[in-house]
Amino acid sequence: MLENIISKDQQLLIYLNNLGTEFWDPVFMYITHQINWWPFFLVLIFLLLKKISLKQFGLLVLVLALFFLFTDQTTNLVKNTVMRLRPVNESLVEPYLRILTKRGSFSFFSGHASNSSGATLIIFLILRKYYKYAWLIFFFPLLFAYTRIYLALHYPLDILCGYIFGILSGFLFYVIFRYFNNKYHLKDKQQKNAFW
Repeated sequence: MLENIISKDQQLLIYLNNLGTEFWDPVFMYITHQINWWPFFLVLIFLLLKKISLKQFGLLVLVLALFFLFTDQTTNLVKNTVMRLRPVNESLVEPYLRILTKRGSFSFFSGHASNSSGATLIIFLILRKYYKYAWLIFFFPLLFAYTRIYLALHYPLDILCGYIFGILSGFLFYVIFRYFNNKYHLKDKQQKNAFW
């Protein structure tokens, strides 16, 4: 059963990876780095500061920092326990891939997927009552994590499990944010109530 899942995962990666073209290669190489998303992050900060107080924003920054610490450490623990090789380092898969870059660390599960999906969920749960189209920010973790498949740095299952872990962790840390927001009666700029 597990061998069949792994085999299907490898086949899907090979298929998706080979959809890439030389035209798109530099684009995906660029957007796979978090720092290159700074305009998107600035927009999110702007949207948040328009609707929530500076105290709430400070609390959010603290909660996100703890979230990233938690997901990074958990991801590294799982990677070093499972020790699944990245596709670019797997001798049975590597010959069939378009390889643009290499990494030496393990593959399962994706930290890019868990960090981006969880952080996006936290921010979405805050913004959703203010902005009708707040759900559009989920475009970021979807595209961001897909770059890892495009570059053959993760298998699709690595991404999926990263998403699941990230969403669950993100919801947990949103609850923590909401708890301290309510406990200290921090006010947003429009309402006295918390974020449900």
